[in-house]
Amino acid sequence: MTNRERVAAALRHEQPDRVPYCIGFTAKAYEAMAAYYDDPGFVRRLGNAITGFRTGIVAAWREVAPGIVQDEFGVQWNRTVDKDIGVVCNQVVTRENFDDVPFPDPETPQRWAPFEQGRGTDGQFIVADLGFSLFERAWTLYGMENLLTAMVSDPSFVNALLDRILSYNLAVVERACSYDVDAMMFGDDWGSQTGLIMGPDLWREYIKPRVRKMYQAVRAKGKYVFIHSCGKVDELFPDLIECGLDCFNPFQPEVIDVLGVKRQYGAQLSFYGGISTQKTLPYGTPGQVRDEVRRLLGEVGRNGGYIAAPAHAIPGDAKPENIASMIEVLREQ
Repeated sequence: MTNRERVAAALRHEQPDRVPYCIGFTAKAYEAMAAYYDDPGFVRRLGNAITGFRTGIVAAWREVAPGIVQDEFGVQWNRTVDKDIGVVCNQVVTRENFDDVPFPDPETPQRWAPFEQGRGTDGQFIVADLGFSLFERAWTLYGMENLLTAMVSDPSFVNALLDRILSYNLAVVERACSYDVDAMMFGDDWGSQTGLIMGPDLWREYIKPRVRKMYQAVRAKGKYVFIHSCGKVDELFPDLIECGLDCFNPFQPEVIDVLGVKRQYGAQLSFYGGISTQKTLPYGTPGQVRDEVRRLLGEVGRNGGYIAAPAHAIPGDAKPENIASMIEVLREQ
């Protein structure tokens, strides 16, 4: 089987010849592993099953001050500590300027250049990635505390902001799914380590109706639907299945019972992630890493429905020997 065929089989809840996998790295972890292998090109030889095409314009990000970068929505990110994402340090949208703040053009040719080039010949499963897709886009523009407060005190404004984001997203989905991609990945972190940031009632009021529209737009194009949402959000699995979700990521074992939810939802939902980035990779031993990965492959990967991966891009404090042990098990299936 090709990697594309493996992922598609897993999403159909069929057993592929081996469990597909995809390993991502933060900048620090990548540098550590390049030194460990003495090979800055080691990622090309990992055998990752998935390739992502970003729908955001990477070249639109620009440095506006030392350590401060600005994205195409005008949000500024302080990367003096977190080199991978950063911390929002401005407020783009206010109640007063909402109607005047421009959004990016979803049809900008530069956005679609990677899609125009096609999938290539490596047989990977192609995912179009729409990050910061709703709640995250809203709070990065308006402020986290402002948004959460307004969800209670100013619902008309929150609905207007989310609807404007939704309109942009649906235009992106329509264009992305016209290309030869296999799935659409929405990024939208709803969870903390203990539960939903906004709680289930507000999630169902504001987020769910718009999520349903986005997911159904993807499914109408014959593509699979993925979501990346960090934290303990498993109480939403029935809602997400109802909305049309195919695959959930990052599947964090520290906050979700990965074996339990596989048993409960495995006939309706696939999972992508599951290898501990908060405990085992940084603090375990190579033997513990090998045991954990083999258990996930054997139990969560049984009868399909699983794409093995670290529960997030591997953090910089993960031990190189542990990362190497994980790679070894995944490659030797």
